[in-house]
Amino acid sequence: MTSEDDEQRAARVFDALGPSYEKAFAHSEAHRRSLDWLLGRLTPGSDVLDVGSGTGRPTAATLAAAGHRVLGVDVSPVMVDLAARQVPDATFRCVDVRRLPLRERSLNAVCAYFSLLQMERAQQSELIGTLARALLPGGSLALATVPVDVEGVDAVFMGQPVRVTSYARDGLVDVVTAAGLTVLDEESILFTPDHPEAGPEPHLFLHCGKP
Repeated sequence: MTSEDDEQRAARVFDALGPSYEKAFAHSEAHRRSLDWLLGRLTPGSDVLDVGSGTGRPTAATLAAAGHRVLGVDVSPVMVDLAARQVPDATFRCVDVRRLPLRERSLNAVCAYFSLLQMERAQQSELIGTLARALLPGGSLALATVPVDVEGVDAVFMGQPVRVTSYARDGLVDVVTAAGLTVLDEESILFTPDHPEAGPEPHLFLHCGKP
C-alpha cells in the first residue's frame, strides 16, 4: 500500500461523508476539552497546523476565533471547500500532509484529530516525527485516535468502507516519545458518533509537549 493509495481512499471516504461527519462528532466534549488544553498553552497569534482539518469545525474555528494563525490541510476537496466557507479566518489547503513542506521549528502547535487512522504504522510514525521536528521548543501536539491494536483492517465507518491501522495506547505513546515529545496529559473515553450506522468507539486524546 502506497501513501498515494491511502490518500485517495481517504479522500473518497470524506468526500462522501461531507457535513455528516461534523454533525456526527459535534457533541464530543473530549474534543472540546482537548482544544481548551491547547488554547491554555498558546500565546496570542500562534501558528497552528490542523492535520486532517475536515469541515473546519470545531478545531480550526476554535483556534482562529482565539486569534491564532491556522493552516488546515485535508485530502478531501469537499471538506476543504466546506472548511474554507465555514471558517474564513483560517487557511485551508487540499493536500496530504506528507507532501507539505514543513520547516523545522516553525510551528507553535499541531492538531491531528483522528487523521492518521488510514495510514500504515510506518507512515504514522514517520509523520509524527516530522510534526515533532516542525514544532518550536515548548510547542504542543494534540493527537487523537481510536486506540486499538490493528493494522490494515477493512471496516465500515458511517456507511463508508475504510482500511484502518492504529496503535493501542502504549504503542502510540512509544511512537510519540521516540519522536522527542512528552505526554503531558491524556484522556480516554467511549464515544458514539451521532449517525445511524455508527456504534460506540474508544477515543484517546494525547496532549504532548516538545521540550
